[in-house]
Amino acid sequence: MQRSAQAGRKGLKEEQYDELLKFETSTRFTEREKAALTYTSAIAWNSDIADDALWARLHEHFSVPELVELGFFVALTLGQQRWIKTLGIGHSEVLADTTAGLAPHAAEKTA
Repeated sequence: MQRSAQAGRKGLKEEQYDELLKFETSTRFTEREKAALTYTSAIAWNSDIADDALWARLHEHFSVPELVELGFFVALTLGQQRWIKTLGIGHSEVLADTTAGLAPHAAEKTA
């Protein structure tokens, strides 16, 4: 799973990456974070889950401008990832002079 250097600086812990795929049942994420991750899943994988219940949940935690910004960021990041893949650039070749974007074990291999 790809890491964000900025998210790490803002306090995202390695244990949260480990539980990202099961975020709904994890105790490592707040309800606000879980709502954002569900929104992200809707944008990335299955727009059908963006029903009235999800929008109500999102509006409990986020303003409309925040939802627009979050959705824009998710869409932009997805597009960047597809573009990088289209260019045939490998995971370890992105920001190769840093450990950004790499799982700790992958960063150790490049050191």
